[in-house]
Amino acid sequence: MNTITNEKKAAKLLDARGIAQIGILSAIAAILMVIEIPLWFAPSFYKIDLSELPVLIGGFAMGPFAGVVIELVKVLLYLLIHGSSTGGVGDIANFVIGCSFVIPSTLIYRYHKSKKGALIGMAVGTLILIVVGSLLNAFVLLPFYAKVFHMPLDALVAMGHAVNPSINDLPTFVMLAVAPFNLLKGLMVSAVTMLIYKHVSPILHNKMGRR
Repeated sequence: MNTITNEKKAAKLLDARGIAQIGILSAIAAILMVIEIPLWFAPSFYKIDLSELPVLIGGFAMGPFAGVVIELVKVLLYLLIHGSSTGGVGDIANFVIGCSFVIPSTLIYRYHKSKKGALIGMAVGTLILIVVGSLLNAFVLLPFYAKVFHMPLDALVAMGHAVNPSINDLPTFVMLAVAPFNLLKGLMVSAVTMLIYKHVSPILHNKMGRR
């Protein structure tokens, strides 16, 4: 029975309306990705955006698979508009980090479609976002950026130290800059989603009053 239900959901996702919704949400996410806000507790190259907001809304409305597709199209659209200064490494990381937040959030909500289920899903998603974002930054992104820009990793740490004197090495950089960055992003996206999802959901479901 579950297989039949999943097949019906997949077919619905691939219909013209589902494809259009994914396209629209992806375009909105790509636009939001351009609007970056600098942070007071991290170096200037860490800027926050709300591009995961349309991804999460789409995932809640159409399922985790739709969320992953929207996340992927968002990154591809951004690449088409701005190109990549990291040879695609940063963009792949952005996709992985985004999925680490959206997939658990939407999976939990899929099986517990209530306000409580959404809150639990986003809380779990935020925790996984922090862990995955921190690990990717520590072992992939920061070493890669240091190599690309021909500077020692200590120079990046020094940029963090200039903002927060408690940042003295890579672990404290991750703990005091990267982790709070991802925590703030998860909280902001979750809060805005809770405020607007009830109003957007009927439009995505093509049925006013349905949630």
